[in-house]
Amino acid sequence: MDMLSGQQLVNKQKQGVHAEVALQNKDIICYYFSAHCPPCRMFTPILADFYRDLEAVGARLECIFVSSDRSENEMIQYMVESHADWLAIPWGTQLAGALKSKYGVSGIPCLVVVKKDGTIITKDGRSDVHRFGASCFQQWANA
Repeated sequence: MDMLSGQQLVNKQKQGVHAEVALQNKDIICYYFSAHCPPCRMFTPILADFYRDLEAVGARLECIFVSSDRSENEMIQYMVESHADWLAIPWGTQLAGALKSKYGVSGIPCLVVVKKDGTIITKDGRSDVHRFGASCFQQWANA
């Protein structure tokens, strides 16, 4: 959470939300590095269903979209069309690049899962979601 301290996140309506407020009751944070590209468009609906299923049972999880889209409009359009109600790093900020560097993201889509204190659980959350579905949340929580 250290990199998000004092930062604003945005929702699909481009409304700002303080990261501390958005994440105050969350134990697991998933950074979703993605864009409106074919491989991402295949995984995003799976992740959205995963998120909604866990949200419905009160899981203390938040996904944060880190866009590689070419414009803010493209990012917001992708969020509106395909994403669940998760938040995003504002388009064009240095924070997106800093997160990519910190977690060694070299390709998309990529799902990095961390504890609230920033401890990395997995850099391959995408595989976990594909293989285990919502049951991987408990594995992440116990890590």
